[in-house]
Amino acid sequence: MTVAAGGGSPVRVLLVDDEQLVRSGFRLLLDTEDGVVVVGEATTGVEAVRQVPVVRPDVVLMDIRMPVMDGIEATRRIASLPGCERVRVLILTTYDTDAYVFAGLRAGASGFLLKDAGPAELHAVRVVAAGEALLAPRVTRRLIGQFTERRVAQEDAEQRLAGLTKREREVLTLVGRGMRNDEIGAALFLSPATARTHVSHVMAKLGARDRVQLVVIAYQTGLVVP
Repeated sequence: MTVAAGGGSPVRVLLVDDEQLVRSGFRLLLDTEDGVVVVGEATTGVEAVRQVPVVRPDVVLMDIRMPVMDGIEATRRIASLPGCERVRVLILTTYDTDAYVFAGLRAGASGFLLKDAGPAELHAVRVVAAGEALLAPRVTRRLIGQFTERRVAQEDAEQRLAGLTKREREVLTLVGRGMRNDEIGAALFLSPATARTHVSHVMAKLGARDRVQLVVIAYQTGLVVP
């Protein structure tokens, strides 16, 4: 078994794609990464949903377009599996399928990785496993457009944010702008630990699985605009 850098447990990855060549390519890349181990492969969304409770991955690399069940529906089902709340889904996409990104985030994906990603970009696996969000820059630009088109009415936005304190709204705004905990802390004169606590409280109050869903909410409610 691969040993994680620093002596911790390795990041466990499940590869899901109907193309053998894609799975083999990512397996080869991941096998060279310290602290990452591929624990299984699946060719459909149905297989992925069945395997997650068995192999217990930390991260699922999920293709969008697959037969039987696509990656969006599989992500939605994995996000609702009892006891699998810590499983993170990193959706594999191409420039031509960016239109699916918004649906993926709503389904519970923690980030996106372009299929032409190289070894240097596979840090995404560790980023997502650590509970952070990750969006490829090309995907992010188009994603912002999706957010602005789907903003909710002001009354609905206020209702959704009603349970947040003024400080928590400030934190949500900064998360929406892509700031890390240390950057949020510096902007609000808080320690990184306190900023992290605020982010956790906001996630709990809004029912968000991770920071990427907080970004969605920040744009939808108008707290952040392009």
